[in-house]
Amino acid sequence: MKAPYKIAAIALMVVLVLAYETEVSMAVTCTPTELSPCVTAITSGKPPSQLCCAKIKQQKPCLCQYIKNPNLKKFVTSPNAKKVASTCGVPIPKC
Repeated sequence: MKAPYKIAAIALMVVLVLAYETEVSMAVTCTPTELSPCVTAITSGKPPSQLCCAKIKQQKPCLCQYIKNPNLKKFVTSPNAKKVASTCGVPIPKC
């Protein structure tokens, strides 16, 4: 592959990645109340509902924002919250 083609291929990949990231970030509105279906599971230690898992997966791009908020951090990083996220297949990010 000649140099101009390599540069064009790399540029195309960068554009596609940025477009995907923009689409993901625009598609999700970071609203902590969207996680309200998870409150019972987080506070009681009971298994999360399907709705809870759907919401936590939807809000995954927002978790770092919530962790950085002192008022929300304890709810996202508590042992039960981590258990709920793990059960739903959503790892708690390291921000």
